[in-house]
Amino acid sequence: MLNDLRLQDNGIPIYVQLRDQILAAIGRGSLARGAQLPTMRQVAVALSIDLNTVQRAYAELEREGVLTTVRGRGSFVADAARTQPARTRRKETQEFAFRIAAQAQAQGIALDDLAAALIELAKAPP
Repeated sequence: MLNDLRLQDNGIPIYVQLRDQILAAIGRGSLARGAQLPTMRQVAVALSIDLNTVQRAYAELEREGVLTTVRGRGSFVADAARTQPARTRRKETQEFAFRIAAQAQAQGIALDDLAAALIELAKAPP
């Protein structure tokens, strides 16, 4: 995973770039459920960035339920979503869709194109 991380000088905060690249790797299947991520220190050294920047990216992913951290063992891709009632799950899904739609539109991506890409992703073998 470390070899795939690239930072750009494009005005987007480094922790956001790192967070988004980890999310993309999970979405592509490059990082499977339960996979261990490199340590924060390894990422900081590999990218020549401050350790606090990596900690911030990992902390956001953990708050979002994407990563779990086990003290003394490391950070891992979350195994599965928390079991919740269908109504709560639907609401969370809709709120997530709103956030993703806003991000896509801010980047100039049409919602139809995003929807088509998500459908294609859903049909892809794991």
